[in-house]
Formats: sequence, C-alpha cells, structure tokens
Amino acid sequence: MWAELAPIGRDAGTGGYRRYAWSGADADCRTWFQEQAEARGLTYETDRNGNQWAWLGDPLAGDAVVTGSHLDSVPDGGAFDGPLGVVSSFAALDELRRRGAEFSRPLAITNFGDEEGARFGLACVGSRLAAGQLTKEKAYELRDAEGISLPQAMEAAGYDPEAIGADPERLGRIGAFVELHVEQGRALDLSGDRVGIASAIWPHGRWRFDFRGEANHAGTTRLVDRRDPMLTYASTVLAARAEAALAGAVATFGKIAVEPNGVNAIPSLVRGWLDSRAADQATLDTVVTAVEKAARERADQDGIDLDIVRESFTPVVEFEHALRDEMNRILGGSVPVLGTGAGHDAGILSAAVPTAMLFVRNPTGVSHSPREFAAEDDCVAGVLALADVLEGLACR
Repeated sequence: MWAELAPIGRDAGTGGYRRYAWSGADADCRTWFQEQAEARGLTYETDRNGNQWAWLGDPLAGDAVVTGSHLDSVPDGGAFDGPLGVVSSFAALDELRRRGAEFSRPLAITNFGDEEGARFGLACVGSRLAAGQLTKEKAYELRDAEGISLPQAMEAAGYDPEAIGADPERLGRIGAFVELHVEQGRALDLSGDRVGIASAIWPHGRWRFDFRGEANHAGTTRLVDRRDPMLTYASTVLAARAEAALAGAVATFGKIAVEPNGVNAIPSLVRGWLDSRAADQATLDTVVTAVEKAARERADQDGIDLDIVRESFTPVVEFEHALRDEMNRILGGSVPVLGTGAGHDAGILSAAVPTAMLFVRNPTGVSHSPREFAAEDDCVAGVLALADVLEGLACR
C-alpha cells in the first residue's frame, strides 16, 4: 500500500507532497482509498462533506469503532503525516483478519478531506463540517490563492457542494474514533518508545495580519518618505518569536502575500498569517495579545494601517480519559501518554464523539517537510498496536 500511495502528488524537485483538497492529486488519493476498501470487501461510501468511509459490518448499526486519518498534505509536506494513519488502518484490519478476530461492533476506516487546510486556509474542513463547527455559509466563503471558492472546487471534482453541512446522524453512529498519526515531535524518540497515546491537543489558532502602506518606487523614494509595510511586518515577526519564547509557547509567521510584489517596488500591502499554540488558553491569549500590541505600536510608528482577523481557532482538546485509559490497558498499561501542539481531525470530532490518538515514533521530530520520517519497524509496531486497540474495542 505504501509503495502504491507514495508517488501520488509528489513533487520531483523538492521531494515533498502537494496533495491539496479537490485537486488532481487529491482525486488520485481518493481513488486509491476506494480501491483499498473494495479490495477488502468493505462497504464504501462518501459522505455529504466528501469524507470517505469504508465499513465492515452494518454502517447503520451504531456504536461503531472508527479509525483513519487524512491523505492531503501541506505544501511540500512529508509522506507520513496523515497517510500513515490511513495505511495503518487498512493494515490493522488485515492483521485482525489474519488473527481470525470476530467483530461484535461495526468497524470503519475513514479519510477526512482537507485536514491540512493548505488550499483554503482552514484546517480540518471535512471534520469541521461534519461536526457542525463550520457552517455551510462560512465554507462557501473560503477561497484559494487563485480566487476559486470551496464549492467551485468541489463541483469541479465531481462533488455536490449543496449537500455540505453538519452530519449528526453519521457521527451518532460512532462509539469511538481512534486516529493513528506519526508523532510531530521527538518525545517518543527521547523516551525510547515506539508508540504513544495522546493526552491532549494544545489550543491553537490562525490570525491574518494585513499591513497596508503606500506603493512607491524602490530607487527614487527617500527612506524618510516611505510607508513601507514590510518593515512593520518584519518587526512583528520578531515580536512573535520573542513573546512565544517568554511564554513557553510557539508562534510562527509561515505564510506571506505581498502586493504589488515587485523587486523594485515598495509594497502597498503585506499580508502575513500567524500560527500560535500553547499548552493552555491563558498562555496562548497572552502571546497573541502581546504580538497584536507590538504590531499596532510599530504600525503607528511607521504610518501603516493594520487589520487583524482571527481566521480559525481550536480550544484545548482533552481526549476522553475512559477511552484513553482503556487503550493503555489493552496495550499493557505502560504506554507513554503525551500532549501535542498539532491539530487533528480527532480533536475536532472530540466534541461529538469519544476520540483518542496513537502516535508512532518520529526519530527526528521533523514534520510538514520532505524530511519527515518514521522507521519501518516503528510503523509496524504502530499497526500492531492499532490492531490490538481495535480488537479490544470492537471484538469483545
């Protein structure tokens, strides 16, 4: 499975993946998922929001055990973030069949759409829609860098955008959702463990900063006469790093858009996106408030107009303790439990469904990069741990 999936959406120059929502690469990934489902005799379906499902047992019976992740990527992302969870889910089912496991609850494997938010700027679109955390109206406002709207992209890919929206009936069928994911950090590598269990997801959000100045000639405009928003933006980037360091949080400006974007032109607009995360809400609020204050003070100094918009936010997610503890018991009781600063579909669904996560060791901690990696024996350990958990939950 890994070899079949590996070439899809991979850029020959960077070695990274560009599997964006509703693109050709995304369609190829979806075809691969359907083929894997049908090859195992599973009931395949796509829900109203474009999320894919592969069912063993009656999809309508309720109290189902569901596993899976996502297949899309960030720009030039790694091979493991998302796909490891989907591949491992199919592999875990194969392992359970090899063991002769008898299921007492329905089992499903899923691929949630547009988890990374690389195209439309909002993460976990598929699961947010299903959980009612993203309305149809707000989803229709999402646009990519070329101005193509989410419904236009869905329609071009052959899906009906009119159908999108909350799906409580489907989520009501789920008794537990367990997502396996490559660890995005080095906690397991430092502890010497192959597999871990998630305790919580840090609160996190995305804020858009629009710095508006005055376009002018780069060679003839005196420095004292300039209203250059790039300087204000640069100062804000440094402030974000300083405030995050003081608070023990993280803050990143990783995306920027400049107008008119000419080498010999002073910008009229610099638009930057801040991603900030912290272990608790109070710390996150402190960091973002301080960054906003620093940005506004420098904007006033530079004669720059500044607008700040919070584009998305996810509060702290505490995974259900009963499910987490049951998974630890199934796996022998000594599996490390760790928090994460990365968002996941499991975190979005946790408000409506009992959810949990398994992490597989990442020896470098690198993620969202072509250098992202997990060793094959660790991936196999993850599959076996997931199989044990699914057996313990669905085969009682």
